[in-house]
Amino acid sequence: MVTRFTLFLVTLLLSLSASSAPNIEHWTTENGGRVYYASAPELPMVDIQVVFDAGAAQDKDLPGIALLANSMLSEGAGDLTADQVSAGFDDVGAKFGSSSERDMASLSLRSLTEDTALKTALELMVTVLTKPTFPQDAFERLQKQMLIGLQGEKQSPSAVARRAFYKNIYGEHPYASMPAGDAELVPHLTVKSIKKFYRQYYVARNATIVIVGAVTKEQAQQIAEQLMTGLAAGEMANPKPQVTSLTESQEVIIEHPSSQTHILMGQAGTSRDDKDYFTLYVGNHIFGGSGLVSLLSNEIREKRGLSYSAYSYFRPMHEKGPYQLGLQTRNDQAQEALKVMKDTLAAFIITGPTEEQLKAAKQNITGGFALRLDSNSKIAGYLAMIGFYGLPLDYLDTFKAKVNNVTTAQIKDAFSRRVHPETMVTVLVGGKAEQK
Repeated sequence: MVTRFTLFLVTLLLSLSASSAPNIEHWTTENGGRVYYASAPELPMVDIQVVFDAGAAQDKDLPGIALLANSMLSEGAGDLTADQVSAGFDDVGAKFGSSSERDMASLSLRSLTEDTALKTALELMVTVLTKPTFPQDAFERLQKQMLIGLQGEKQSPSAVARRAFYKNIYGEHPYASMPAGDAELVPHLTVKSIKKFYRQYYVARNATIVIVGAVTKEQAQQIAEQLMTGLAAGEMANPKPQVTSLTESQEVIIEHPSSQTHILMGQAGTSRDDKDYFTLYVGNHIFGGSGLVSLLSNEIREKRGLSYSAYSYFRPMHEKGPYQLGLQTRNDQAQEALKVMKDTLAAFIITGPTEEQLKAAKQNITGGFALRLDSNSKIAGYLAMIGFYGLPLDYLDTFKAKVNNVTTAQIKDAFSRRVHPETMVTVLVGGKAEQK
């Protein structure tokens, strides 16, 4: 019998073997699933992901339904209970998982390619994907867990800030919906509504299948067909509406019994297919995306000691995901830290980076590129992104060149056009005294 320890050893060895960009092949299954495959024959292992446009952006008037539907898939399938599903994967040393975010929901499988192990693991994954039973008792248990989690959020200033941040940036746009749901509306979810969501979004034409590992293309084709055959063809999810840019600044102050004030500031940023993506990515790496050596961290942490860390990042999605700046600091320092963050951003937009800063950023990004591809699971994650967002198949091959082609003038131009401090949302969650 294959053990989890055996799979662990294989995973460890694999992390040392993969480093170069893979050759990606793409095709479509008979009922419309989009397949992305990369051969990795070094070790007898395969990583599989099935990704659906079924994340929280599809919640509509039932926040939390995407997460709950995804979580329910392995709670009972075919004639198997949740315990039997879990034990079935364990018995062959396979690792199964599921997740749900704003844009996408996914199922994943990691298995050895030994015939019995892979056959059993695939059959179980197909059953979970195509024959979920959505048992009422499991639904009630998960629904209760969601409500407990939502109550717990109220005790977390970072969670309170994050919810207010997305709500005030996106308003009525689907991206305003938090994947964890809404405490007032989660009780309105039902097994019937979960089943309806599943039938609409867990269909072949709404699926991206990723296969990375020691299987031939012919085997990958068979795996993809096996995964999709039991699903209805269905239709792709409707495109998400465009994000409306903010026209004025907003400041949201939320009192919270905390010794630290959590500050988030930002706006709608970039989409995955944004023509400015690489320029903004490299520029932000210099400004606030490179950890303790970033300009933002230097001004706030090193020079003034206002916060242990300060950061900024773009989170690209189908439509414009957020550009987010953040830190946490003592309540009595909140306004000072916020001013420094605003001033540092404004100065960067005006002056841009130096040539030395750009050179260091490029070396840091491209020098760490191999670590992005040092395991099959990481490669599978990139293929899922490429397939789900319709990026070019040579995305990984051209990544370094696109980073190296960015200039200081391009960064200054892109930040001046795309980043607008005067119309950002600012959220402060913390103690009362420092807000006066």
